[in-house]
Amino acid sequence: MKKKIIFLLLIFFYLLNNNLYTKEVKMILKLKDGDVEIELFSDIAPNHVERIKTLADSGKYDGVVFHRVIDGFMAQTGDVQFGNSKNPNYDINRAGTGSSELSDLKAEFSNTPHLRGTLSMARSSDPNSGNSQFFICFDEAPHLDRQYSVFGKVIKGMDLVDKIKKGDGPNGSVVNPDKIISFRSKK
Repeated sequence: MKKKIIFLLLIFFYLLNNNLYTKEVKMILKLKDGDVEIELFSDIAPNHVERIKTLADSGKYDGVVFHRVIDGFMAQTGDVQFGNSKNPNYDINRAGTGSSELSDLKAEFSNTPHLRGTLSMARSSDPNSGNSQFFICFDEAPHLDRQYSVFGKVIKGMDLVDKIKKGDGPNGSVVNPDKIISFRSKK
């Protein structure tokens, strides 16, 4: 009887702490006003997390502008082809139309809702066209749920995300946009 109780307690503690065996993936997004800490969801969007880490840790996002920012909705960035202000291909008029040299990703839709601070992959009308662009939600956006691949959330510094320069008009295009200073895995 004593062994059975010990066994059940061990199972209970394992189930309670099973996240100890899941590797947390955290990133630091440096903005003009400071550092934003992000947790990536490798359990629900492993391919998207791997893509973001690959591009971020190789410096591809450094200098990329927030080309579409709609107050109360989201800030979009990640066009490493035309939206990187450090590259010769930089073209603010084409920012938002480019991607990386890597192939597009198959959608990883989940039941994770688009809440304030959610990071989700941008895409075209094709659900399997996510590549490098992503957005951060300023507020809840339930109309995006199960339509876009959620891959992370802001866990510290959302007040800094709120300071990203907003765009004008319904499409949120930004004149002289803010940019990512750097984006790397947290060491």
